[in-house]
Amino acid sequence: MELTISTPALLFSTVSLLMIAFTNRFLALASLIRDLHVKYKTEEEKENIIAQIVGLKRRIRIVRNIQIIAISSLLLSAVCMLLIFLEKELAAKWFFGGALTLQIVALTLSVREITLSMNALELELSDIAELIAPVSHRKRKKETAPDSPH
Repeated sequence: MELTISTPALLFSTVSLLMIAFTNRFLALASLIRDLHVKYKTEEEKENIIAQIVGLKRRIRIVRNIQIIAISSLLLSAVCMLLIFLEKELAAKWFFGGALTLQIVALTLSVREITLSMNALELELSDIAELIAPVSHRKRKKETAPDSPH
């Protein structure tokens, strides 16, 4: 496989999108933690709030790791481009492989964070789950039922 100077540059757009998405995610999680901290100071029921903060802190650490890994991937891509420019083909391939590997790790962590987010949302809505299920079930049933003349 021959690497051209533009090959590692392909990773730049993907890493940039990851960084934008997860910077926004980081800010949203940080805001939620701050809001829960204020709520913790004013409410009597603290156990649920602490559990939510613990879960959010776990997710924010994952997001931070995604950002660090994505930036590292970007750095390896830039070094790869430099090595291609210096005609160090074998070293460039290793750095490009490292950049791809880091991007795969970042995307895998992204799936993990999304899964944790869904689990937290399901837990948050568990107290009204029995109210939501019948409504969505009726809606699906209505959508699939054949039209009947009135």
